Amino acid sequence: MSATNVAEKLVQTLKEMGVRHVFGVPSGGWVDYMEAMRKMDGIDFVLATHEGGASFMADVTARLTGVPGVCFGTFGPGATNLTTGVGGALLDRSPMIAFTDEMQPAMRGRVTQMGIDHQALFAPVTKKTTRLEADRVTEILHDAALVALDGRPGPVHVGLPVGMSAEPSGDGKPVSWAPSRPAKADKEALARMTALFKSSSKPVVAIGLGAVQAGVQAEVIALIEKFNVPVVLTPMAKGMVPETHPSYAGVLFHALSDVVGKTHQQADLVVAIGYDPVEFNLEGWMPDVPLVNIDVVPVDLDTGKYTLGADVTGDIVASIDFLMEEGGTAKAWDLMEVAERKAEIFRRMSPQSDVFGPTAALDVLRDELPEDGIMTCDVGAHTHLIGQKWPTPKPGLQIMTNGWSAMGFGIPAAIAAKLARPNTEVCAVLGDGGFLMTVGELAVAVREKLKIVFVVLTDNDLALIRIKQQKKQNPIYGTPIRAKGNIGGDNLFGVPVKTAASAEEFRAHLKDAFAGDGPVIVEALVSSHEYDSLVLHKDKP
Repeated sequence: MSATNVAEKLVQTLKEMGVRHVFGVPSGGWVDYMEAMRKMDGIDFVLATHEGGASFMADVTARLTGVPGVCFGTFGPGATNLTTGVGGALLDRSPMIAFTDEMQPAMRGRVTQMGIDHQALFAPVTKKTTRLEADRVTEILHDAALVALDGRPGPVHVGLPVGMSAEPSGDGKPVSWAPSRPAKADKEALARMTALFKSSSKPVVAIGLGAVQAGVQAEVIALIEKFNVPVVLTPMAKGMVPETHPSYAGVLFHALSDVVGKTHQQADLVVAIGYDPVEFNLEGWMPDVPLVNIDVVPVDLDTGKYTLGADVTGDIVASIDFLMEEGGTAKAWDLMEVAERKAEIFRRMSPQSDVFGPTAALDVLRDELPEDGIMTCDVGAHTHLIGQKWPTPKPGLQIMTNGWSAMGFGIPAAIAAKLARPNTEVCAVLGDGGFLMTVGELAVAVREKLKIVFVVLTDNDLALIRIKQQKKQNPIYGTPIRAKGNIGGDNLFGVPVKTAASAEEFRAHLKDAFAGDGPVIVEALVSSHEYDSLVLHKDKP
C-alpha cells in the first residue's frame, strides 16, 4: 500500500521498522491510524483495557523482539495512564515509542477539556519527547527509534497533533534508526583494568541488565571459567549464567542475599559487566574494594566512599575480549565453598513443612513449565523468591520489572510475551495484590485467544510491607487484601479459574491448564509466612 497521508505513512514506517503490534486505548484522533493498520497486513492494533497495561505490553514486546515497542494514549488521563509503563521502559531499559494525542497549535496553552502539556508530562519519564510533523514523518520516527535503542535503551514520546493524520505526508531527511556499535574503550582504562585484575587474588564478577542487552552471555561464561571466579547477578540478568554453573554464586538484592554476600564480601576486586544501578546501587552490596566497570556508559558510584579503579566505557564485547587476553592466570577462589553456599540457599528456599506455601508452588510450576517456556512475574514478596530461586536457563525466559518495580506488570507482560512468541508456553506468577491492579487485561487474553496460564498466589497479604511493619513492631494495618477467602468465582472476564489448596491439586490444575488451548487462572491458596525468613536480608554486614 502506498502511503499518502500522515496516518498511512506512520503505520507503514512502523511496519518497515519491524513493529507488529501497537497497544493502546483509542481516541477520536487515533481513528485514522487504526484504519491504516486495518488495511495494512503485518501490523495490528491491540486494544488494551487500560493505557498502563498497553505500555507494559509495549515494554515486554521490545524486550523479546529487539524492536521498539509501541503504545498509544489519548489526551489527559490517557496520557497519564500511559506514563506508568513508559516510566517502566525508562528504568527497565526497554526501547519504546509512546504516542499520544496532542492539541493543535492554536489550543496549546489554552484552557480546554483534557488539556495538559504532554511534552512536560513525558519529559521526566523518557529519553526524548517530541511532536510529529506532517512533512517529516519517517525522519521523526526513525530518530525516535534510534534514541530509544541507543546506549541504555528507553522510551521516546511522540505527540500526534489532532487533525494531522489526514494531511499529506512527507519523509523528511534520511535518518538511520539502527544504532552504531559503541567505540572501543580508552586504552588507558583497559590497561588499568588488566593491571587491577592481574594483581587481584579473589575478584568477583557482577553481571547486570546491560550485559543481557549486549548479548555477552558466551563471553561472560568464558571469562569466569578461564579465571575460576564466582559471579553474582542482578535479578533482571537472570539466565546469563545458569544456576548449575560452578561459578554461580547467586542473585543480589533478592531472597537470602545475605548468604550470597558471604561470597562477594570475600572479594578484593569487583568487575561489573553491564551493571545497571537502576536495579541495585553498587554501594548497597559492594565490599570496600576497587571497582572495574565494563559498560557502554560511565559508572554511577559514590567515589567519596568507594574506589573506582577503572571505568571501562565502550564496546562490552571488546573489553571482555581484552581482559581475556591480558588478564593473567586463574584466581585463588575455592569454588567448592561457593557451591556449598549456593546449595544452602536452594535448600532453605525448598518447602520446609506440610503447609502449602509459595516455595512449593514455584517448584511445581517449574516442573510443569517447559524449560524454554517464558514466565513473567509481578512485584511482591514472591518476586524475591523468583529472583533467587527460579532456574532460568537463558535470558528472556524469566521477565520481571526491577528498575521500575510496578505492581500490575505481570498480566500485561504475559500477554505481550505470548503475542511476541506465539509458539512458546507462557505463564505469569502474580500475588493477589498485583493481580487486582491489572486484572482487566484478562479480557485482552480472551479476545486475542492467547493460551496463557496465570498463576495467582493468594495469601490475602501484602507480605513485604507486612514484614516491614512487624520488623518495626508495628501492628498490621493496611496490608490485608481481604479478611479471608480468595479471588472469587470460577470465571473472570471469560477466563476459567481453578483453585488449589495443596501442591497435588496445584499440579493437577497446571497440567490441565498447559494442555488446554486458552487462558486459565490457577489460584494457589498459600501461606505468606514462608516469606518471613527468606526475604529482606541485608546484602552486606
